[in-house]
Amino acid sequence: MKIWFDLSNSPHINMFHDMIRDLESRGHEILITCRPLANTIDLLKQKNLEHHVIGEHYGKNLYKKIFGYPIRVFQLKKFLKQKNIDLAVSQSSFHSPVVAKLLGIPSIYTNDNEHAMGNIPCFMFASLVLIPENLPVEKIVKKGGSRKRIRQYPGVKEGIYLWQKGAEIHAARKANPPDNKTIYVRPEPLTAQYYKGGLNFLDSTLEALQDKYSITILPRDKTQLEHYRQSKFSAIRVPEKPMHFDQIARECTLFIGAGGSMTRELAILGIPTISVYQDELLEVDKFLLEKGLMLHEPNIEPKKVQYFIESLENKDPDLQLMDKGRQAYDMFINEILKYSK
Repeated sequence: MKIWFDLSNSPHINMFHDMIRDLESRGHEILITCRPLANTIDLLKQKNLEHHVIGEHYGKNLYKKIFGYPIRVFQLKKFLKQKNIDLAVSQSSFHSPVVAKLLGIPSIYTNDNEHAMGNIPCFMFASLVLIPENLPVEKIVKKGGSRKRIRQYPGVKEGIYLWQKGAEIHAARKANPPDNKTIYVRPEPLTAQYYKGGLNFLDSTLEALQDKYSITILPRDKTQLEHYRQSKFSAIRVPEKPMHFDQIARECTLFIGAGGSMTRELAILGIPTISVYQDELLEVDKFLLEKGLMLHEPNIEPKKVQYFIESLENKDPDLQLMDKGRQAYDMFINEILKYSK
């Protein structure tokens, strides 16, 4: 079977890497497309995944997104037309199910962000929609999904690809405990259509803390890279290329995330995590907060960070979520293999 993955944003690489290698080991052919958004291309190169860059990202402006949407759909359709694809698989690629429909092939689509407008055509056209168990089916139905084509998977999306790493990372942290001074920060998703929160709102807190702690900013794009390389952040490390996730997870005393998958990744691994997301929380974030796996402090101040670090107790990975991640991974693989000829 020839399977097309459209990895259109940075988190998709970690999510699908092991699954892609697994499918390849079973004899299936994989074709990957992507677009130049955030750290996507750098991460694909880091993981040695062969890929084709198709189209571009049109920024946060809604009108540019609407204009650019059919352009990339057409570009993907043209590129894939003679590729003899059997199945399309994607996470939050708003183009994939539509292109698959135009090509006359089935598609599997998954998303855990119920606020993104781009989901609507995907929910309408995907052959199968997979959502986490904590996201009510009714919310997908209201946005065009057919109840018959929706299935819920166990746990949260991040567990699908972290279940194999949880115990290993925790053992490494126990063998070499973090130094209680290492903070990693992932800024806000400034180009995302769904994000309505503030920009650069962490600046004053980071300036106040940079001489007390070892702070690393994990920028989403060149705009954030340039912003945090200003002289006022001189004591903060801002790597130009994406860091390996395992290194972050092993070194991190505290993770501060302004939304997105990385915040949830660190939280379910039992690493102290504060979400500073300033927009309406997703159902999956509410679930993690209820389980006590992270805090939510949208207007965090330096004193709060210092107090939190001083009172830290290293947690074990949530083994239930890790086990559910393994179950969800098996479910994804089985659903994909159902389309094998």
